[in-house]
Amino acid sequence: MPDDPPVISAARSIPRTVNRVQATLTGLTVGGGCAAKYSAARLEELLKGFVPVEAENLLVGLSPADDAAVYKLDDERALVFTVDFFPPLVDDPATFGRIAATNALNDVFAMGGVPLLALSIAAFPEELPTSVLAAVFAAADEQVRAAGALLAGGHTIRDAEPKYGLAVVGTVHPDGIWPKAGARPGDALLLTKPLGTGLVLAGKGDSDQAVRWMTTLNAAAADALRPFSPNAVTDITGFGLFGHAHEVAERSRVRIHIDAAAMPALDGAVELAREGVRTGGDPRNREFAPVEADGVAEELLALGYDAQTAGGLLISLPAEKALSLEAEFRARDLFIRRIGSVEEGAGVAVG
Repeated sequence: MPDDPPVISAARSIPRTVNRVQATLTGLTVGGGCAAKYSAARLEELLKGFVPVEAENLLVGLSPADDAAVYKLDDERALVFTVDFFPPLVDDPATFGRIAATNALNDVFAMGGVPLLALSIAAFPEELPTSVLAAVFAAADEQVRAAGALLAGGHTIRDAEPKYGLAVVGTVHPDGIWPKAGARPGDALLLTKPLGTGLVLAGKGDSDQAVRWMTTLNAAAADALRPFSPNAVTDITGFGLFGHAHEVAERSRVRIHIDAAAMPALDGAVELAREGVRTGGDPRNREFAPVEADGVAEELLALGYDAQTAGGLLISLPAEKALSLEAEFRARDLFIRRIGSVEEGAGVAVG
C-alpha cells in the first residue's frame, strides 16, 4: 500500500466571542456533523463496564447497542427512542437545522420504525442573533413534519460552540425491528445513499449535492424496504461505511465483504480523497474498524472511512430478495446500490 497522503484539515479552535456580522456557524466549531462523534473505540471501551438495565420489555438497549433503544408497550407496539446532535457543518442556519433533524430522525427509520414526536436539543452562543436560532428551529420543524412527526419542545443552553439535534420517539411493531445483529451468511449488502459527505464539505466540493443527500430522509427507503423483511439494517453516519459494517459483522458474528469498486460516491469525493482531503473522523474510524484491504486504492479506503452525516441505510437481506428490492427502489425512483455480501467468518474485507 502507498504511504497515506497528507491530511488537509479544517479544524480550528473555538473563538470565545462572536462577531454578529462576520461570524459563520462553522467558524465557531472544532468539527461539525457526525465527524464530531466521540471515538467509537473509546466509546466501546467506556461502555464495557456499564451494566445494562435488565427489563423484560427493553427489546433493544446497550446489550448490544443499536441505532436506537426500543421498549415494548404491548404485543402490537414498541417505542423507538433516540437522541442525536452535533455542531454545524454548514453556515446556513436553516440548512444546519434541516440536516441535524434528518440525521436524528433517520435513526428511527433505521430500526424499522416511524417517528412520532421530537424535542430539540440546542446549545448556542448568547451573542448570536436570535434570527439564527429561529432559522435552525423552523427548518428542523419542517423536516420533523415531513417525517410525519411533531416537534413539541426542547431545551436550549448557552455554549461557545453551537450544537443542535433532536431526541426522537417513534413506534415499531415488536416483530418488525431491524437490528444490526441479524446479518446472515448468504445475504446481499446494499446501500441507499452515496458516500463522501465529509470529504466533499472538507474539500469545498459540490456542497449542494451533499446537502441534498444530507437532507433526504430515509423514510421512503424504509417504506420500500419494509415488505422485504431485511435481516439487518443500520444507517451510515459518523463511523463511516466501514465502521458501521464492522458493527454489523461483529454483532452478527459474520464476515462482511465489500466490493470497493461498487461503493457509490458523491461527485468529486474520490478525487478529493486522492488529493489528500480527510476529516477528523477518518483516523478514529480506522482505529475502530480495521479492514482487510490488500491492493485497494487509498482514496477508496478514505471513502469507506469517511464520516457521513445523515447517510443512507446499509441493508443485509437474503441474496434471492436483492434483485426484487433493487427493482422496487427503481420503480419508486430511489437510489440503491449492491455493494457486497455476507459470509461465514469474522471482520470486514474490502476488495
